[in-house]
Amino acid sequence: MTIASRAANLKYAIRDVVVAAKQYEKDSGESPLYLNIGDPIKYDWKTPEFMIEAMCQAARDGMNGYSPSEGLDELKHAAAEKERRVNGIDIEPTRIIATTGVSEAIQFLAGALVNDGSELLVPGPSYPPYISYVSYFGGIPVTYRTIEEEDWAPDTEDLRKKINDKTVGILAINPNNPTGAVYDEKTLKEIAGIAGEFGLPLITDEIYDQLTFDKDQTPMIKAAGEIPVMGFNGVSKVYLAPGWRVGYVYYHDQDGELEPLRDAMVRQARIRICSNAPAQLAAAAALRSDGSHLKDVMARLRVRRDLIWKRLNEIDSVSTRLPQAAFYIMPKIELRDRWTNDTEFVLDVLRNTGVVFVPGSGFDPIYGSAHFRSVFLPPPEMIDEAMNRLEQFMNKK
Repeated sequence: MTIASRAANLKYAIRDVVVAAKQYEKDSGESPLYLNIGDPIKYDWKTPEFMIEAMCQAARDGMNGYSPSEGLDELKHAAAEKERRVNGIDIEPTRIIATTGVSEAIQFLAGALVNDGSELLVPGPSYPPYISYVSYFGGIPVTYRTIEEEDWAPDTEDLRKKINDKTVGILAINPNNPTGAVYDEKTLKEIAGIAGEFGLPLITDEIYDQLTFDKDQTPMIKAAGEIPVMGFNGVSKVYLAPGWRVGYVYYHDQDGELEPLRDAMVRQARIRICSNAPAQLAAAAALRSDGSHLKDVMARLRVRRDLIWKRLNEIDSVSTRLPQAAFYIMPKIELRDRWTNDTEFVLDVLRNTGVVFVPGSGFDPIYGSAHFRSVFLPPPEMIDEAMNRLEQFMNKK
């Protein structure tokens, strides 16, 4: 049997490290402390009750068959209303596609844009599926630098230098996973201007749009002006429902410049039939809500963010910037002659402490190198325990 290399060589660092964690559990008989996956429900967070009731009601009301491949009108209208109310941008409901989370939107994007040798510009470090899916379809993910010393702000000059005749699009992730960065409006305008100058599709991933601390997020559409923008969003993070797998894609253009891209993505959506119908209706209820649950969410996250940031910066050979959004932190590790790379470091930490981080190179082998990513979703006592173990480990090294 010959397995296609595009599948045999696929990697996803966030979940690949779980294999090693399971082996640790088998060998030690102890449960690891998982700080690798951005799933609030794995810790002490709960999906709002009104959303759960909406999901149950949708099933009771008979929404258990196939839905339109592009998504239910109820969800598309709710998404457009949410974008207008929360982000102040106008999206036509007919220019929205429902997807099985943002991950499927990434797959559709790569399937529509990427041919052999195509290059998609993504921030470095970046959410791994952007890198994996571009590679899967025969393309080359090209990371442009983000500047750690400037809170991981994009280096727009580096971005510009990396455009060539193989470039098929520019991606911005704002707020950013894995760094927790929030890009300012000036930077977004520069990115949009470059996309317009070279006639490239501009893609913006804004799944963490309402999870900001001290610096508000600016939607790309507001910064882009007349430059066409395709946006990704959903209910996984802000509405604490990652397992529902409901995302959406919107297309914002003046003269239908993105229509060929939308059409190519819809054709892929038809092949997979549809996304979860009851969850789409429940997601619509979430998107139409007043977001009152977020006050408590952000207050709790702030305590955990400040705690892990303080603890990490007190540990020998570890340093980190303060995240401005989401629930991730991306510390730098001084490898010196102790570890050959960040993957070896993360596995050494796991074997000796039971704490599970993600190697930074899994988010980009260039700009993620010599870093690791941690979530700060766990309760403060679990964060403290993980930091105590890491500190003791580093003191021995």
